[in-house]
Amino acid sequence: MAWPLPTHPFRPRLRTVWREARWSDVGAGLTVGVVALPLAMAFAMASGLAPAAGLVTAIVAGVLISLLGGSNVQIGGPAGAFIVVVYGIVERHGLPGLWVATLMAGGLLFLMGWFRLGALVRHVPVAIVIGFTNGIAVLIALSQVRDFLGLQVPGKMPADLFAQLATLARHAGSWNPAALGLGLGCVALLALWPRLFGERTLLPSEFARSNAARSVSRLPGPVVALVMLTALATALHLPVETLGTRFGSIPHALPSPAWPAIGWESAKPLIIPALTLALLGAIESLLCARVADKLAPELPRHDPNQELMAQGLANMASPLMGGMPATGTIARTVTNIRAGARTPVAGVVHALTVLAVMLVAAPLALHVPLAVLAGILVFVAWNRGEWHEFARLRHFTVQYRTVLVGTFVLTVVFDLTVAVEIGLVLACAFFIVRMSQLFRVSPSSRHLPEGVQGFELMGSLFFGSVVKVEALAAAIAPDTQTVVLDLHRLVQLDTSGLEALRELHQALQRRGVALVLADVNEQALSLMRRAGFAAELGEANFLPKMMGSPV
Repeated sequence: MAWPLPTHPFRPRLRTVWREARWSDVGAGLTVGVVALPLAMAFAMASGLAPAAGLVTAIVAGVLISLLGGSNVQIGGPAGAFIVVVYGIVERHGLPGLWVATLMAGGLLFLMGWFRLGALVRHVPVAIVIGFTNGIAVLIALSQVRDFLGLQVPGKMPADLFAQLATLARHAGSWNPAALGLGLGCVALLALWPRLFGERTLLPSEFARSNAARSVSRLPGPVVALVMLTALATALHLPVETLGTRFGSIPHALPSPAWPAIGWESAKPLIIPALTLALLGAIESLLCARVADKLAPELPRHDPNQELMAQGLANMASPLMGGMPATGTIARTVTNIRAGARTPVAGVVHALTVLAVMLVAAPLALHVPLAVLAGILVFVAWNRGEWHEFARLRHFTVQYRTVLVGTFVLTVVFDLTVAVEIGLVLACAFFIVRMSQLFRVSPSSRHLPEGVQGFELMGSLFFGSVVKVEALAAAIAPDTQTVVLDLHRLVQLDTSGLEALRELHQALQRRGVALVLADVNEQALSLMRRAGFAAELGEANFLPKMMGSPV
C-alpha cells in the first residue's frame, strides 16, 4: 500500500554539484573554518557548556549539513540564536537533558522536511522574526556582561532575566579593569577592521594599496582580535580568566559516540524545549539559506525541505558526540560566499579545518581570555539585531508594532517559546480582524425587477466575518420575494460562512422569500455541493451571472 502523505525525496545538493567544485571552494572552506573556531567556542561558553561542545558541533553538524543539505553554500554549526534556549535547558535539565532535547528536535526537523513543511516555516510573520531576533541579541549581550567586565561571580549565572540583573548588580564592585580593556579592545578592533581596508580606508593610501595590505585584509576580524589580544594578555601577564583557568583543558580528538542515559519520564518535560529548538533551528536555517540565495543569485536556489532534513540529521548526530544544537549560520555563510564558495565542498572543508585546528592547536586555545570571547559575542549580538526596525515602527500599523514589540519583550523577559507562541497568536488574531474588516456586504448597484432585492458580497466569508451575513436577514424589505446574492467578488468561503448562508436561507424560507446565488466561484461552489447546501437550495437558484442591468 502506498504511503498516504506526500513526502520529499532525499536528494542532497552535493550529489548533483560536486563535479563543479573548484579550488575556490577549498580556500573559502579554510577561511570559514578559521572564522568558525572562536565563534564555536564562544557560543558554547555563552550557552553554559564547555568550549569543546561548540567545536564538536562545528565539526560533526557542520560536515553533515554540507554533505546532506539543500543549499550550495550554507554553513551549519552552533549559532547565537540557541544560546538563551540552551542555557535554560542545561540549567533545568542538565547536559543529558540538552542532548535528549537536541535529539528530539533533530527528529522533528527531519520530519518537517520529509513532509514538505519547509515552505510553511518560511511564512512565519516577519514581525515575529524581527522581535525574537532582537530579543535574542539583547540576551546574548547580557549573558556576556560577566566575562566582559571580569566580574567575580561564583558558580553559574542564573537563566532568568531579573535574577541575572540582580546577580550582576550584586557583584558589580568586583569588575576587572584588564578584562574590561580586553573586551573593549576586541569590540573596537572588530568594528574597525573592515574599515581599515575599505574604500574609505583609515590607513595611509600608499600602504592600503600595497600587496601586504591586501594580504592582511583577507584575515577574518575575529581571528585577528583573538590572536592579537591573547598574545597581548599573555605577554603582559594580565590577571584575567582564560579558557584554561575555567575549563581546564580542550580535547585533542573527537569523543566517541554515546547515547544519553535518560528515560521516558525524564524526557517528557523536554518536549516543549525540543519544539523550541526545532522551530528556531528551522527558521534560522531557512532564513540563512534565503540570504545566501540573494547574495549568490547565479547559483541554484536552496531546497528548503532537503535543508530541514539535513539539519535534522545533524542535530541527531551532534548530541551523540557531546555537541549542542546546530543550524544555518548567517555570518559564516556570508563569509563563505564572499570567499568564493560555489558548492557544499566549502562547508565540508570548513568542518575539517576546525577539526585540524582542534587536533593540533588545542593547548594554545587555553590561553584565550574569556573577555576577548565575550567581546566577540557582544559584537555578534550587535550585528545580529535589526535595531533600525525599532526606528521604523512609526511607519507601520498598530498590529505590526504590537506583534514586534510584544515578541521582543516576551523573548527578553520570559523565553523564546512564550514569545513565539504569543506572537503567532497575536499575528493570527490581527489577521482575522483585518480580514473580517475587509469583508463587505453592500446593496447591489444593478436595476432589479420589482420584488427582488440584491446584495454583493466582497472578500472572504469565514468565521471572522459571518456576523455581517447574519445581520442581512434584518435588512430585507417586507415586500421582497427574492433575494439575490452576487458572489463574483467572494474570494473564499469556509464552513462557518457556509453555515451563515444556510441560516440566512432558512430565515428567508420562513418568510416565503427565495434565495438566489449568482456567479459563484469554483471553491465556494465545490464546498456548497460537498456540504449538501447546493441540493438544499436547488440548482435552479444558482445563476451564472448577476441579473439586472448595471446602473
